[in-house]
Amino acid sequence: MDNSGKEKEAMALMAEAEKKVKSSQSFFGSLFGGSSKMEDACDLYGRAANMFKMAKNWSEFLVAACRLCMSVAHYICIVIFIVIFALCCMCLLASGNAFSQAALLHLQMQSKHDAATNFIDAGNAFKKSDPQEAINCLNRAIEIYTDMGRFTIAAKHHVTIAEIYETELVDIDKAIAHFEQAADYYKGEESTSSANKCLLKVATYAAQLEQYPKAIEIYEQVATHAMDSTLLKYSAKDYFFKAALCHFCVDMLNAKLAVQKYEEMFPAFSDSRECKLVKKLLDAFEEQNLDAYTDAVKEYDTISRLDQWLTTMLLRIKKSLQDDESDLR
Repeated sequence: MDNSGKEKEAMALMAEAEKKVKSSQSFFGSLFGGSSKMEDACDLYGRAANMFKMAKNWSEFLVAACRLCMSVAHYICIVIFIVIFALCCMCLLASGNAFSQAALLHLQMQSKHDAATNFIDAGNAFKKSDPQEAINCLNRAIEIYTDMGRFTIAAKHHVTIAEIYETELVDIDKAIAHFEQAADYYKGEESTSSANKCLLKVATYAAQLEQYPKAIEIYEQVATHAMDSTLLKYSAKDYFFKAALCHFCVDMLNAKLAVQKYEEMFPAFSDSRECKLVKKLLDAFEEQNLDAYTDAVKEYDTISRLDQWLTTMLLRIKKSLQDDESDLR
């Protein structure tokens, strides 16, 4: 479908909106219907933003371009893909700018809810084309929602910002900060499950960054909450397992004491494969037996596949065992 007409229509709506704004700011315009002109401008900006989004079918264009590049090994295909991607980004930028303009006008009219909604729409439009501007818009929306006491909605958008830092900007420290802020807001609204989901992301990254005490505290906290819930009880063993591995990365004795504590707190943990694995690893470590350590991990992996996080932690522990063996020689 040829959507060039929609893009032209969107540009025309933007121009009309700008005229409305300028007219409302003039002396006579402010006397005669300035407020209604601002409202009309907001509506026009919103319509323009949605028209920009309709102007290109992002997924169809990009999928088609990718298939073309894969099926025909030719530099022209790469050029076509880049051009299409650039056009998509341009339309997303235009859409985001239009939503931002609408949001600013709503703020001038003291319409906070509409302003926040438009900032969110702007943030969503900017996500792929300008991640930092997406974050700026989402932060503006969060300021409005917190001012209105809408902390659950604010928390949701902190999670969105955290995910942008995770995937688009790859700034893990900032991602952690926003997951933590989201968790605080969820806790304040007694949304414990949502808060714990954010905290588990923090714990995952904290352990990867070797901030083990922080990760341990979160895993133990979430595990304690889970073991008291009929629905979540089964997941408690996984969190105690991860906490034990974090202890192990610090010190073997810490891990041994932690496992004993977790078994007392949650007897079902004793019978889990995760607990049995940690105990085998502790025995291998005490005996300085690298082969026994490797065999225990392989045995566990044949039944429960190790994910990237577990693999990283187990390799760190293995390295410390190898280092200890070298020191004894």
